[in-house]
Amino acid sequence: MSFHLELPGTFAHKLKESSRPLVGMWVSSGSEVCCEIAAGSGFDWVLIDGEHSPYSLETITSLLRAAAAYPATMIVRAPVNDTVLIKQYLDLGVQNLMVPMIDSAEEAEAAVKAMHYPPRGVRGVGSALARSSRWNGVPNYLTNASETLSLCVQIESAAAVDNAAAIAAVDGVDQVFVGPSDLAASMGYIGQQAHPKVTEAVAHVFQAVHDAGKPVGVNAFDLAQARSYLDQGADFAAIGADVQLLATRARALASEFCPPES
Repeated sequence: MSFHLELPGTFAHKLKESSRPLVGMWVSSGSEVCCEIAAGSGFDWVLIDGEHSPYSLETITSLLRAAAAYPATMIVRAPVNDTVLIKQYLDLGVQNLMVPMIDSAEEAEAAVKAMHYPPRGVRGVGSALARSSRWNGVPNYLTNASETLSLCVQIESAAAVDNAAAIAAVDGVDQVFVGPSDLAASMGYIGQQAHPKVTEAVAHVFQAVHDAGKPVGVNAFDLAQARSYLDQGADFAAIGADVQLLATRARALASEFCPPES
């Protein structure tokens, strides 16, 4: 019996088709259970965070498999803009990649090249050995691979804010995601993501990216700030993480039911 394998649509496709901003959350625990719950919770997208979480290549593969049966679009954040690591992530079956700490158009161009096979890019060819093509189960994967991938780059520094227009204009950058925490630190306001200077810089990036015709997103675990950014035109936002939600709720319950002894 023969059958036809087809990969899911990308985050770029989902954004284009949506009539509203897309809201998501992070999975930072490494737990397949948490990832499956997040993917089936009703969020539009879920970020598997390889930058600030203890993830091996095997962990990312397991999390992708845990979420595969659910409707949320899965995005994976690499820890660094590295051609070899990006190749490995793509071969695992990552279709929607987020690359952190992009400060210039040149760095964005390097990420784009890592995403694509020659002649457009420098991605190494190993699809017959990899989950990306479902081990050659996806017809014409090599020639159509670029259509199955979406690249999101992060603006997280004062220098990147200055270069936002040039970064967003790079062909092959599909979305830009603003990280206010690192941006605040870069600007001298560490831990003050809602500082007026920081939110002003975020608004500048929103405008620059939209002027380039690209979608822009933002990280905002403070829900009032998240609503503000969505009102300002964010096309997508991350509003929580599995570990953050568990820690916050657990502490609240403990505070209510286990008060300190007097």
